[in-house]
Amino acid sequence: MPQRITDDTAGRAVKRSDDDENRIWIGKLTLTDFRNYRSATLTPRPDPAVLLGANGAGKTNCLEAISLLTAGRGLRSLPFSELARSGGTGGWAVAAKVFAGAEEIEIGTGVQIPPGAILGVRAPRIVKIDGTQAKGSGALARIRMVWLTPAMDSLFVGAASERRRFIDRLVLSLEPAYAGAAAAYDRAMRQRNKALEAFSPPQLLDSIEVQMAGAASEIAAMRQRAIQSLASEIARERDSAPDSAFPWARLSLEGHLEEQAGRMPASEIRESYVRLLAQSRDRDRAAARTLIGPHRSDLEVTHGPKDTPAKMCSTGEQKALLVGLALAQARLVKEVSGGVSPLILLDEIAAHLDAERRAALFSSIARLNAQVWMTGTDSSTFAPLRDVSASQFFLVSNGAFSPLNGAESGLKH
Repeated sequence: MPQRITDDTAGRAVKRSDDDENRIWIGKLTLTDFRNYRSATLTPRPDPAVLLGANGAGKTNCLEAISLLTAGRGLRSLPFSELARSGGTGGWAVAAKVFAGAEEIEIGTGVQIPPGAILGVRAPRIVKIDGTQAKGSGALARIRMVWLTPAMDSLFVGAASERRRFIDRLVLSLEPAYAGAAAAYDRAMRQRNKALEAFSPPQLLDSIEVQMAGAASEIAAMRQRAIQSLASEIARERDSAPDSAFPWARLSLEGHLEEQAGRMPASEIRESYVRLLAQSRDRDRAAARTLIGPHRSDLEVTHGPKDTPAKMCSTGEQKALLVGLALAQARLVKEVSGGVSPLILLDEIAAHLDAERRAALFSSIARLNAQVWMTGTDSSTFAPLRDVSASQFFLVSNGAFSPLNGAESGLKH
C-alpha cells in the first residue's frame, strides 16, 4: 500500500498510509480542565483505540470530549458547566488535530470564564476550526461520528425522546444541513409558545408558524430519507450475512409529518402543518407547549428474525439489535461519505457481549477500517481485536493516558 512521510503530533517523521484518507481519525487530543482531566494529551494512530482503566478513571469522559468534536452537545448532552473540572476555573477546553479524509483540521472547543467572573456564571461554548471561530457546533457536522453508550441500552423501552435523539444523530451523520433545520424549528417553536402565552396578535403567530412549518417539512423529509437509507443498508447486510450475530431490524417512523414525507410534495406538507398549527392554538396555549410536530415523533424498531417489537425482546436481544443498528449506521455513513469511515465511539461495549458477539463486533470493526474508540476494564476482553486489526491500548489513570504495549497480560479492576 502506498505510503508517504508526514510529521506526527510530536514532530517525528512517520509514515501515513493512503488508506488513512479513507477514515476520519484523531491524531492528537488535548483535554484541559475537562471533567477529571487537569491537562492531558493523547497522540493515537489511525487504528482502533482501547481505553482501559478502573471504573471512574475517566474513560467515558474522554469519549465525551471526542464527541464534542462534532455537531451537537456530545454523547451525554450534559450542561456545559458540568464538563468543567471540579476545583478548576469553571472553564474547559478540548483541542484536537483531526484528519477527515485527505483534510487535516485543527479543532478547538470549550468554555472560557472571564477572570473575576461571578461564581456559577454561565458562558457560551466556543468552537474554533483552524483558528477561526465558528458560529456554533453545527460547523463541525462534517466530522461524522457514530456512538453507542450504556445509557442507550434503554433505547427501545425508554421515552420517545431517547429514540428521537437517536434519529437526530443518524440524520445529522448523513446530512449536515439537518443541524440548521433542527435549530430553526426549535427556535420558531419557542417563539410560538411564548407568543401563545402572551396572546400575541394572530399576524405574528401566522409568521412564526410559517417558519416552523418550513423547518418541520425539511426535518421530516431528511428523517424519512435517513430511515429508508438505513433500512436499505440493513437489508443488504441481512442478505449478505443472514447468520450474523447481530439480528437485522425493521424500522418505521411514527410522526404526523414524517408519514406525509415521501407521498406528498413538500409545499403541501408545509401548508397542511401551517393550517394544523393555526387550528391548535387554543389547545397548545392551554398545554403551554406545541403538541404536534417533529419534536413528538417516534421510531418503531422490530426484531426482524423474530418479528417481535424490540421493546418486547430480552435484554441481550435488545443489545444485539442496538449494536447491529450502530454498525449499519457506520456502514451507511461510510457509503454516503465516498468511502470515508466515520469516527466510532463504543463505551463499555465488550463487557456486555458474549464471546461470539465480541468476535463478530471486532471483525466488523476491522472491515469498517475506522478509528473506533472503545472503553473497558479488562484488556483480555479485547484480545480478539488484536487478531483481526492493528490496535492500540491506553491506560487511563489519575487524569492521564499511558500507552500499553501488546505484551500486557491483562488489566482488570
